Amino acid sequence: MTRRVATNAEGLSVTARGLRKRFEGGLVRAVDGVDLAIAAGERVAITGPTGCGKSTLLSMLALLELPDEGELELGGRPARSIAPAERWRAENLGFVFQFHHLLPHLTVEENVMLPLIGRGIARTEIRRRARAMLEGIGLGHRAGFLAGTLSGGERQLTAVARAMVGHPSLVLADEPTGSVDSHTGDRVLALLLDSELARGRTVILVTHDPRVAARADRRVSMLDGRIDPPQAATARPNHEPGGKDAAARP
Repeated sequence: MTRRVATNAEGLSVTARGLRKRFEGGLVRAVDGVDLAIAAGERVAITGPTGCGKSTLLSMLALLELPDEGELELGGRPARSIAPAERWRAENLGFVFQFHHLLPHLTVEENVMLPLIGRGIARTEIRRRARAMLEGIGLGHRAGFLAGTLSGGERQLTAVARAMVGHPSLVLADEPTGSVDSHTGDRVLALLLDSELARGRTVILVTHDPRVAARADRRVSMLDGRIDPPQAATARPNHEPGGKDAAARP
């Protein structure tokens, strides 16, 4: 099914040229020459077998890992010029980790508040936004519970709420439905891809699930650390439904 790529300026474009990342003294080529261009507002699913480099690529796009070789641009800005990376992530990025990474000694509400702290927002407003987010996804009644007491599905929804609460320009999600049932998975995807909060934002999902990949605007496959088949790292235009490009995509 073809979906429209949003043209809202809030999204960030992503361009990678020849990205490489090695581990264990260069013996393991986790990412081995990735060329990739993602338009602002596009929603892309990255698929491939376990160990093909998907999560490592996502970490580099989040500036959590620096490439050994190659160039990365985020919103047209060279990644190596972005400093401090922590501030850039706080202002621009929402990351959904595969295993949630919630702080179990904090409440659900406090976990969702975290991305807004240190951004010059009054604490009462931070709490209001976090509570509104939780109410919107049906977890308002769990706001005061410790995160460690949540079910797996509730943890994942909380992790997505935490990633989205700051209205990020770029959302990265590593297997966001990998540990939840299909009903919760649909709720997670609706929040990441279809909600008002997601509108106009660039979303990149790593997934093994073809049903999840089908919800994105475009699917990119990885094999042995590379994009398969290879793609040119040139800027992709925004696409209109029913247009020439849309007809060419699966």
